[in-house]
Amino acid sequence: MTPIKILDGGLGTTLETHYSYKFSSSTPLWSSHLLLTHPDRQTILACHKEFVSSGAQVVSTATYQVSFEGFAATKTEEWPHGVPPEYIPQFITSAINLASSAAGTTNEISLALGPLGATILPNSAEYTGSYPPQYSSVDQIQEWHYKRLVQLFLSCTEIEKVSYLAFETIPRLDEIIAIRKVMQRIDGGKRFWITVNFPGKGYRLPDGSGVKEIVEGMLDEEKGAEIPWGIGINCTKVSKLSVLVKMFEQEVRKVVGDDAGEWPSLVLYPDGTKGEVYNVQTKEWELPDGEKGDNGNKLSWEDQIVEVVRETRERGRWREILVGGCCRCLPEDIGRLRGLLLGYNEKGGG
Repeated sequence: MTPIKILDGGLGTTLETHYSYKFSSSTPLWSSHLLLTHPDRQTILACHKEFVSSGAQVVSTATYQVSFEGFAATKTEEWPHGVPPEYIPQFITSAINLASSAAGTTNEISLALGPLGATILPNSAEYTGSYPPQYSSVDQIQEWHYKRLVQLFLSCTEIEKVSYLAFETIPRLDEIIAIRKVMQRIDGGKRFWITVNFPGKGYRLPDGSGVKEIVEGMLDEEKGAEIPWGIGINCTKVSKLSVLVKMFEQEVRKVVGDDAGEWPSLVLYPDGTKGEVYNVQTKEWELPDGEKGDNGNKLSWEDQIVEVVRETRERGRWREILVGGCCRCLPEDIGRLRGLLLGYNEKGGG
């Protein structure tokens, strides 16, 4: 049977909910802002440990919104004019060490890498896919990712502790292809995944790309770029997962065939919401007009995920299934998910 691993949940939103932090335009690094001071770093560690204690087997670093631009825009008493580039790697090293300390020797670390839109733009562009003209082509987006990855992340001595590079919440087809080209250039041998988000009512990326185009962009060898170890969906309503996974499978089969040995891993970490979506104007999580809570589903968040995992596993194509939560998914949610998946396995699910 297809192996299953449990991912953690939403670090930034857990810091807000459990530790009373408030992020805003004055903290453009979001949860990475806490890397700047020792007491706050200990809070990140405590948050990581909550997820591990709840059953997470893969710990995501506090680096999702790290970028040259984000640090330059971060003003503190110590850095009144922003953090200079040469100081950034030390904070990334701290992020990796914090995740490693929480993970221990039995769990793994994923390096959280948000899209260009989540790191340099103030308008939540990972939900809109609206990038400025200087980032309107594969080559332009590729150069931005390459510079960030090589100069900030891969230069850290602690990078060897990282098991996965997680390119998350990618809102555009050209950015998917750009990331693959970057990974081909670095030839670092790291497993990496690309996950995309579906924030609207339908089953398209913010840039309008459909699942057929997405899967081809992720896996088609004719694109001339590195094939990801894993592909999937994050930062999306859990109620969409069942349909989306089936759509992904249909298109993966067209690209790589029916041989399960050729399939990538599947990575799923939907939002831990009850139907709310992120409003890019108000910067709040809100129920869309006319919609009820709980995603219109009587099943709990974790029950819906387990149902998707069970059905997907029984179809038996993916190399591995990694499953957890994204925004507003708390450690207690991961704990319930872990408990249900363990129970499912004990009843003969694998």
